[in-house]
Amino acid sequence: MNNFLYIDPGTGSMLFSLAIGVATAAVFAFRALAVKIRFILSGGKAEKLQAGKIPYLIFSDHKRYWNVFKPICDQFEERKIPLVYYTQSEDDPALSAKYEYVKAEYIGEGNKGFVKMNMLNAGTVIATTPGLDVLQWKRSKTVDRYIHIPHSCDDLAGYRMFALDYYDAFLACGQNQIDFAKKIEEARPAIKRKEMFAAGSTFLDAAFDHVKELPEHSFNKEKPVILLAPSWGPSSILVRFGDSLLAALKESGFEVIVRPHPQSFTADKEVIDSLMEKYACFEWNRDNDNLAVLNRSDMMITDFSGIILEYTLLFNRPFMYADTSFDTAVYDAAWFDEKMWILRAAEKMGLKLEEKDFGSIKDVINNALSSSSLEAARNEIKNECWAEQGKAAKNIVDFITASPNQ
Repeated sequence: MNNFLYIDPGTGSMLFSLAIGVATAAVFAFRALAVKIRFILSGGKAEKLQAGKIPYLIFSDHKRYWNVFKPICDQFEERKIPLVYYTQSEDDPALSAKYEYVKAEYIGEGNKGFVKMNMLNAGTVIATTPGLDVLQWKRSKTVDRYIHIPHSCDDLAGYRMFALDYYDAFLACGQNQIDFAKKIEEARPAIKRKEMFAAGSTFLDAAFDHVKELPEHSFNKEKPVILLAPSWGPSSILVRFGDSLLAALKESGFEVIVRPHPQSFTADKEVIDSLMEKYACFEWNRDNDNLAVLNRSDMMITDFSGIILEYTLLFNRPFMYADTSFDTAVYDAAWFDEKMWILRAAEKMGLKLEEKDFGSIKDVINNALSSSSLEAARNEIKNECWAEQGKAAKNIVDFITASPNQ
């Protein structure tokens, strides 16, 4: 291939976004012309122009967010309010759910799905997807408002930059997220001020009920189960310390389960593939639902992943967090000098694991397992990041259906 014909992936993505923007603008121009013609032919009755507009729509970019959206869908179904559910996963559980009022549709992966979203005609769109109107996913001119619902109780400082800037409303899991979102708006005064409400966490509410049904956990002091569950990207454990940490864990003689972040299998594929081959002696967990594997473990090792909160809030067990010197350059956290909330929370609730500790990791883990001094801190963090426990789905649907479209 001639070098002058090569386009790197980043440039290709930008060019695709530009092409999508031009195509979308053209479609809206033709649509606007058609609307004007229909308006004239209808005798000027605006209500006729609303035909085909979807009142409420959920957009899910991956099936793993079904645990966030299912309680909301259940509420719409219970209230007999029509809801459309667009998913980019062909095997999303929503597609086989038995609903009368909730209609699920697969819209295609990646850019194919975003093209459909960019030309959407809807009243309210609910999504966990950050980055609206930043890259491929553009605000549709015929959508009245966009509402973001997080899929983690973290403060969202780890979102990519400008993640929530172009949403109209934000339904937070807890006050920690409200505080951070307000700081972002203060730091970027040009962006539109959003409606904000600490509605609670649908996935934690559902998970809490699910945990009660799991097998009773039993602790084997002689061979505890250690779960390694990091985040993804260049600052994550498996990218920074993967080989040395896994080698140390192998020498410990403990039972080890490694659960990489789902995004790792794409973003860090070369690293993950190499480690999975070298450390095939470990269990590599890829369950869609992480509750069973969390319940099996006696202690967790992680980094800056939001799984810290699921583990402590739902199971109240000890964890260790690795010092990975998180690089905030491309994240909203980069706008502030202070340490990210999730890292401050980890310092309060957990025990720090540094690279110099890898050689004595067996003793470090045994000491962590016997510590009982961090439970009060876990309760404090729980109140900060998990509001309205047990009421999130009701609160969210109340907000969505009561607030007029902007």
